Amino acid sequence: MDQRISLITLGVGDLARSRAFYARLGWAEVDPGQDQVAFFQMNGLGLGLFSREALAEDAHLPSAGSGFGGVTLAINVGSPEAVDAALAEAERVGARILKPGGHVFWGGYSGYFADPDGHAWEIAHNPFWTVHPDGRTELKAS
Repeated sequence: MDQRISLITLGVGDLARSRAFYARLGWAEVDPGQDQVAFFQMNGLGLGLFSREALAEDAHLPSAGSGFGGVTLAINVGSPEAVDAALAEAERVGARILKPGGHVFWGGYSGYFADPDGHAWEIAHNPFWTVHPDGRTELKAS
């Protein structure tokens, strides 16, 4: 199997609300005319938004449950200041800050926000990795 991720799909409670949230972040939707799903082109992969119930049904999983699902999503940026700016932008458009930006044990700087459905996004600066101008992140051993 190829070592890659092509699409991350988030199960959401209200597609219109989530679609509007990500649009307020400035993310451009691909084919916005679809009424059952929303897709956003990211750097080398896609983000999908789909009804939580429909996504669970499609995967043959129960849709009940809430809280931490054992997954976070991350956006790496080029500096601690960029972490703080991204968290402030997310909060301005309706995100809930889970953890403000701060220095972390592994030598970087990060914080977390939750989207309207509680999906946790980390905004991080890892001084050991390279974030290219197109947003692509190159992982390196520290």
